[in-house]
Amino acid sequence: MAEATFLDTFNDRKKLRLQSGEADRLSSRTFNLVLTGLLVYGLLVNTVMVYYFSYPLMNLMAGMGFWGMLLIFVAPMLIGVFMAAKSDNPLISFLGYNLVVLPIGVMLAILIPGLPATIVTKAMLLTAMVTATMMLLAAIKPAFFLGLGRTLGIALLIGIIAELVATFLLGYRGELFDWFFVILFSGYIGYDIAKSQAYPKTLDNAVDSALDIYLDVINLFIRLLAILSKRN
Repeated sequence: MAEATFLDTFNDRKKLRLQSGEADRLSSRTFNLVLTGLLVYGLLVNTVMVYYFSYPLMNLMAGMGFWGMLLIFVAPMLIGVFMAAKSDNPLISFLGYNLVVLPIGVMLAILIPGLPATIVTKAMLLTAMVTATMMLLAAIKPAFFLGLGRTLGIALLIGIIAELVATFLLGYRGELFDWFFVILFSGYIGYDIAKSQAYPKTLDNAVDSALDIYLDVINLFIRLLAILSKRN
């Protein structure tokens, strides 16, 4: 029942996006500028957190147990995604966006300082290259990517379950799942970019679309970091 309610929330949100009124519309240029600006904003916030707040955040997190970590990471992200999904107010959606960006920034600020700079730089460049490529492909073949939604969703669910089983029950620590998710989130970047252009060009849809693409890019980056780290 809880799962059905969760899915219904996002199905309802999809209907609301498609039913946005003409009075709320932006030009395509303005919509894409806002979307891009919000995406860059989220990535810049994460960059600042990594470069300037890593050690204070690591010291803060060192004294927290499981429930503290859950409170810092999982709860705000779930609340943020839910707020953005349910609200048609761009300010509330932007608040939800930040509730996702900040916990991810904390995670990256703890993870990245322990990695060689060459690995982090290479992962950033590869992420940028893949993102740019998928943006181009989504612009050329939007219908193809829009048709991938259900396939990507099923693949994501299967991949998460399979990785949990392999990691915790079988002790597998190889690259197979990392490569699977690199391919999956590359596809999600193309899908969410194409989807953003299919929705009415409203400010709230720009915020929501930026959140979707931001999560795709961050997940791609983290998986590339994992692959490069295991090979180092």
